[in-house]
Amino acid sequence: MTSQYRVNYHLRAHKRDSLIEFIKGMLLTPFVLHSQPVSSQEHVAENAQRYAEIFASIEALIEEHREFTEGGIPTYSRLAKLVPSIGTFFTPLPLQRAFERVNGQDKISARKHVPPSFNDVRRILNMAQAMAIAPQLQLVTFDGDMTLYADGQNFEEDTELTALLISLLRRHIHVAIVTAAGYGDDAARYEHRLSGLLSGFSRAGLGPSEVGRFYVLGGECNFLFRCAPNYRLQYVADAEYGASALRSWTDAQVQQLLDVAEAELRDCVGRMGASADILRKPRAVGLVPRGRLTREQLDECALSSQLALLKFQGAP
Repeated sequence: MTSQYRVNYHLRAHKRDSLIEFIKGMLLTPFVLHSQPVSSQEHVAENAQRYAEIFASIEALIEEHREFTEGGIPTYSRLAKLVPSIGTFFTPLPLQRAFERVNGQDKISARKHVPPSFNDVRRILNMAQAMAIAPQLQLVTFDGDMTLYADGQNFEEDTELTALLISLLRRHIHVAIVTAAGYGDDAARYEHRLSGLLSGFSRAGLGPSEVGRFYVLGGECNFLFRCAPNYRLQYVADAEYGASALRSWTDAQVQQLLDVAEAELRDCVGRMGASADILRKPRAVGLVPRGRLTREQLDECALSSQLALLKFQGAP
């Protein structure tokens, strides 16, 4: 197998979701039986109709499952029998409308040789979820690196994303960027990463109430910042939003946990002879490569640390 097909085997489970596989199987039948050798608008429309009917049927199965879940017997639903590992749906999912929206953009029904894929179905499910929660939506959160901007880079100015985020704030929706980047309570470093977005707020002339709905939650949910009327980030101390009363971990316990993680990472680096340094922060510990690290070495560090932390917390 060539390098382009290498997949991190510890992460492959997210490509084998049972519900998505079930939906893919349902869509495969009309794709195989009704695929036409020559494309035409009529055949494309027929395929779209068949796919839409299947999504409507699955939508009905999910709604039935939700009714059984509310009654306390979700395993009695038809969907639970077809997909035994199915979980709980907290909202209806308008799958037919979502398919029609996605198909209008990507023309899934026009494909003759490539059936609906995992990514197609996942996008339709995501679209359906967005449609379901839109009327009551109050908060949208985003990851930073590899979502809003390239890994390790900064939010660029004058991007389409800036306009979209501004439109959310103007629609009275709170927006938060939740990032693993941990700079403590140093707002300036977060501002540097998000300078393009904050400049966009300024150019758009957002008012205090609008920018006040923008938050940054850094360091794996340890440091909260809120945008001020001057388009600068202000650190929000734990006591200001009641976090000290809600947090079940004391600072001493956090440091004990980090001690375990740091010791395990040092052990991994030592026994593998890896070229890396250990970086300890107030509420985080990580690995900084000094040279090339293989994916397998990184996996070993991650899994060893995970097991050590589970043992420390008394997991069976």
